[in-house]
Amino acid sequence: MTEEKFSIHNSITGLWDKLDGWMDAMILKLPNLAVAIIVMIVFYFIAKGMKKLSHKVLFRKMSDESIKQVMSKLIYAIVMLIGFFIALGVMQLDKVLTSVLAGAGVMGLAIGFALQGTLSNTVSGFMLSFQPKVRIGDFIEAQGKSGYVEEIDLRTVTIRQPDNDYVMIPNKIFVENPFTNYSWTERGRVSVSCGVGYESDLQKVEELVVKIISENFEQHDNEEVEFFFTEFGDSSINFITRFWIHSQKPKPKFEAQHKAIKLIKKNFDEAGINIPFPIRTLDFGKNSIQIAPNKDE
Repeated sequence: MTEEKFSIHNSITGLWDKLDGWMDAMILKLPNLAVAIIVMIVFYFIAKGMKKLSHKVLFRKMSDESIKQVMSKLIYAIVMLIGFFIALGVMQLDKVLTSVLAGAGVMGLAIGFALQGTLSNTVSGFMLSFQPKVRIGDFIEAQGKSGYVEEIDLRTVTIRQPDNDYVMIPNKIFVENPFTNYSWTERGRVSVSCGVGYESDLQKVEELVVKIISENFEQHDNEEVEFFFTEFGDSSINFITRFWIHSQKPKPKFEAQHKAIKLIKKNFDEAGINIPFPIRTLDFGKNSIQIAPNKDE
């Protein structure tokens, strides 16, 4: 048996031959590579154009802006995917394409386990886009954050808070937890609480408050000003009045409360109805002192 000796020269020659073959193959593929790049660039602009066209024309009858955005992005992704497959065909990488498609199932399973949260957010994003309960521009409150819905994409719901800060809530969390949509109904109810002295004529108090609210806040059909005495407080008999206003955001409710409180105080002063505040008694044995707290407290 003859022993085959290792030759550095032969190894280097073989390596160089392989590299030379690869270089020749790359040079031969350069025209195909250039065409493939051009195809991807062309399809990129086609995808952008289709995205804008679908948003403005194809989906113009859709009332929900979030659905338009998601469907437009889906069309963009499909067009880019078609361009990618054509580019592979131009480069004569059909076998690579076949291998990619064959291994898609296994890769999809692995990616599914690795990206469970992301996939869950994506599915939730589609659910939100087709759910009429949340629309772009709505004022909502979710997860302790409130603001205007700026965007619903495949990962998050973007909310612009009244102080102009932006909050991104993952779609999965948004879908699985309760939220409040202030813009869903045009009418909202406002509650104002107050108290009157024990010496007050309660019937007069009720009639005056109902009259004040009714004259200053229009109530529609099946709406009315409600008035209820709620408790015997330490220094007052407390009541609550409830009425309806046009409101799709929290601010009009605060404005209505502000206006109602000023009206009640003004009319109570004119009618001689007392709104008491607590009196504190300090006990020093034989001597006791009553202190009325500062009204600014």
